Order: sequence, then structure tokens, then C-alpha cells
Amino acid sequence: MKKIKKFFGVGNRKAHNTAALIANNEGKIRLEEAQPKVSGDFKSMTRRKLLKLGGTGTLGLGALAMLNQNTAQAASKDPIPIGSMYPLTGWAAADGAGYKRGIELACEEINDYGGILGRKIENHYVDTKDMSAAEVTAAANYLIDKHNVHAIINGYNIGPNDAEYEPIADAGIIYMHVNTAIQHHNTVASDPDRYFGCFMADPAEYWYGAGYITMLADLRDQGVWDMPNNKVGLIIGSIPYSVVIANAMKDAAPAKGFEIAFDEVVQTPTQEWGPVLAKLRKVNPGAIANTHFFAGDIAQCQLQFVDNPTNSLFYYQYGALLKSFRDIAGDASVGAMTGTVDGLLSDDYSRTYVEAHKKKFGPDADYQPGGLSYGPMHHYALAAAIAGGTGEPGDYDQNRKIAWALKTFTYRGPNGSYWYHPEHQATMPYPTWTRDPSLGHPHMLQQIQDKNKDPVVIYPEPYIVGNYQVPSWFK
Repeated sequence: MKKIKKFFGVGNRKAHNTAALIANNEGKIRLEEAQPKVSGDFKSMTRRKLLKLGGTGTLGLGALAMLNQNTAQAASKDPIPIGSMYPLTGWAAADGAGYKRGIELACEEINDYGGILGRKIENHYVDTKDMSAAEVTAAANYLIDKHNVHAIINGYNIGPNDAEYEPIADAGIIYMHVNTAIQHHNTVASDPDRYFGCFMADPAEYWYGAGYITMLADLRDQGVWDMPNNKVGLIIGSIPYSVVIANAMKDAAPAKGFEIAFDEVVQTPTQEWGPVLAKLRKVNPGAIANTHFFAGDIAQCQLQFVDNPTNSLFYYQYGALLKSFRDIAGDASVGAMTGTVDGLLSDDYSRTYVEAHKKKFGPDADYQPGGLSYGPMHHYALAAAIAGGTGEPGDYDQNRKIAWALKTFTYRGPNGSYWYHPEHQATMPYPTWTRDPSLGHPHMLQQIQDKNKDPVVIYPEPYIVGNYQVPSWFK
């Protein structure tokens, strides 16, 4: 624990120094010499772009107008409109409500300390319901056209395959999300000039797979876990997100000495796990991973497994972190392993966020999801201040400055460090991709050891706060 406090003490000082720098310079730091030379993106001339530039054939006048926007913006006292879109109804409503609380808390804190260069933030949000491409794209269009939002900052919207990037790229605003999808890498890399403002504030789902195998191997090699055999069983959720994770596990396993002895895709969402668990019991693997993540569904999986268990470590990604998993599974949850590439850290820095969340929303409100939107909101505010102001739709020059600041100035949030890869603009996992914990989002392995408390981080250093315990179902 002392190691953790010492390490994060440095991070805290860096954050405070950055804030002081912004305040002392009133956000008027010169960027011209430091930022790369960029030309305006006029390859795809949409109706929205034409309107923002003042009509056809007026590119020079439009560019001149944009040069003067910073001065006008700094003088304005009107609130800065920031958009959010998250699922507030449907199967992901609990996460969506958490993301909304995180944004509300971050905006309140930023506003209490003067806003962004003296302007308060005003958040506008849309319920994306089933998170279909049509629903999410419509939400982005509404926020841009109706509220003229200067940025869109979310939790996740699983499933649209980046369809919402198109109106956002047309508007040229910053978009920060935690969709946890390798598709983001592909989209941004396909046209970095068009998607310069799109940032994924967590690692891609792929890293769940590679990281899980690495964690198993490290626990085995360090003597923490006495593995009865080298067999791993996979229960695979049917959505692409879950399949990508499972495939990454399959790819990584042989090099670490593991055999994928069982794998089966289960149509999800579902609460019926009996048939697949019966097959797994015959294989009797040393470790089992379920790549589905709906908390209510996987809680039923844990209940049905513990009813007739094998001596297997049972791992769930992300969903078992949520309080609702423990509430449903109850005593059966104790001993279950869970992990996340974007989880809330158990350290002094993150505890500040947790206490603020409890004070504003009460002790029973789940604070886990909110960290995923709270951190990016703060990072955006800092980057906009460094860049000299927020950029509204059509202000490509100013928004590129903010994008540059987001990639240049690393921010430490309650879920880890936001250091964006220069090419695909997603944070990277520690220790799988970077060996420097100050630069990555840690892929943590946690164990539920008390149904009434948060899971305990048992991997990796320096985030460890407790030791692995043999699950009660082991015979």
C-alpha cells in the first residue's frame, strides 16, 4: 500500500501543477510552434461545413472568421454547451445512468472552479436506448444541430460500429467515448485527418483477451495460484465485442502454455447457462472465462456454476465489477475473479472521486461506471484551457489545437492515465502494451472477497491492495 501512495503522490503533484499552469496563463499558452502544421479538411464538403463557413466560395473569409473566434469566445460569458449520449433505457441503463452521474459531477466541479477560461459548462444529453447505429447517429446530429455542442463526451454506446463518427467528423468537434472497440483503431487510422477529434478513453476490447492470458500466466508463475491443469474453458457471448475478446484469448494462450480445451458461443443476452456449464464440468478446466458482460446475466451464470462447481478459477470481464452483480449473486459471488481495462483504481487519487460521488449522489449509487466519463470530461476541460478555448462546430482549427493538447498532456483520472496513442487515439493498457504505469490504463485482475464490498485488486503492481484467496467452492 505504501508503494501505491508513493507512486500516485507524484501523479497528484503533476495534475496540480498543470492546473496551476493553466490558471496562471489564463489558458493563453502559445501552441503555434509546438503543434504540427495542419491544413483545413475540405475534402468532404458537407452541407453543415458550408453553412459553418458562410456559404459556397467563401473559404478565405470563413478561415479568417475562425481566427477571430478565440477572442470572441474568451470574452463571452455564455455557457459552453457540451453533449453526451448514453443508454438510459434498455439493458445498459444502469451503466448509462452511471455515466450521466460522472459527467454531472465533473461539470459541477469544473464550474465551481471557474469553468473553462471563465465560462461555465452546460451539459446536454440524449438517451441512446438500444444503441443502434440509427439511434446513436441521430443523437449526435441532434446535439450538434440543436444545441451546437462544442464536444461530445460519453460513456459507451456498444454496437453502432462508429456510425456516429460521421456527423461528428463533419462538425469537426472533439468526441471522447469508452466504446472499448478495436473498430475505433481501424476507423481513426483509415483517415486520421477526418477523424482527428475522435478519442477512445480506454483500451480496446482486444486487450481483455491478451491481458487475461498474461495475468493467468503471471499468477501461475509467481506461485500465487496452484493451477490443477493447463486447460482453459471459454464461454463466449454472441455480440462481436465478446467474440473479439475470446479470439484474443485463443491467440495468446499457446505461447503461455495454456490449452483452450473448450469454447462455445452462447446467444446473449441470456440467463440460462445450464447447458454450457454441464459441458464445461466434463472438461474440468483449471480456469474458465465468460466474455459476456451484462451484470444481471453473468450473475446468474455464477449462481448456476456454484450450484455444482469444479475447481476452476471463474473470470468475468467488467460486468462483475458492478454492485448489481454482487447484489444478485450474493454469497455465490465471493471468490469470483473479474477484470477490466478501464476500471476504477483503489488508491488515494481515485478515492477522492468516490467520496465526491457519494456526497452528491448518496452511498448506494454505483460509482464504478461514472469514473469512465468523469475522467475524460476533466481531461477535455484542461486541454481546451491549454488550447485557449473550446471550439464549436465548424471551428476545425481550434478543435485541432484541443486534439493536440489531449495527446500531448497526459491526464491522470480515477481510472488511470489518459495517454493517447498518436495514430489511433486510444489509451493503452498497462502492463500488456506499456510497462510504464504512469502512461497506461491498468488491466486489473480483481477478486470478490466480500459481497458487500468492492472487488479487491490482486494484479498488477503497483495497484495491488490485497492477496488472492482460494474460492470457497474449491474442494
